[in-house]
Amino acid sequence: MGHIINLTTYKDSRGILTVLDRVVDFEIKRLFYIYAVDDSDRGGHRHHNTYQAAICIKGSCKITNNDGHKTEIFDLDTPEKCLILEPNDWHVMHSFTEDAILLVLASTAFDPKDYIYEPYENTL
Repeated sequence: MGHIINLTTYKDSRGILTVLDRVVDFEIKRLFYIYAVDDSDRGGHRHHNTYQAAICIKGSCKITNNDGHKTEIFDLDTPEKCLILEPNDWHVMHSFTEDAILLVLASTAFDPKDYIYEPYENTL
């Protein structure tokens, strides 16, 4: 099931530094970011193999996640939160603020065969 990791963050008079060091348990093979989203939903799938780590580095968004047993909504409202998504996590990214930038780290390169678009029966 998806879960939040609070990232190590250092704050002082010069600004804020947030670190992703040994946070994910997978080798990062792909990195992408989503921004300038209208009121559309993004995602709407799960994977056969891919693990992901999602961080809203600016603004905020929500990710509704379902692992086939439980549905949970995660509020990514600070760049200090990292949402880990496992392959079986059917997820929808939504409620993006106008300035939102969602950074996603993935364990695999893009492969259309890795995507499963059918939601679990109990998915909202």
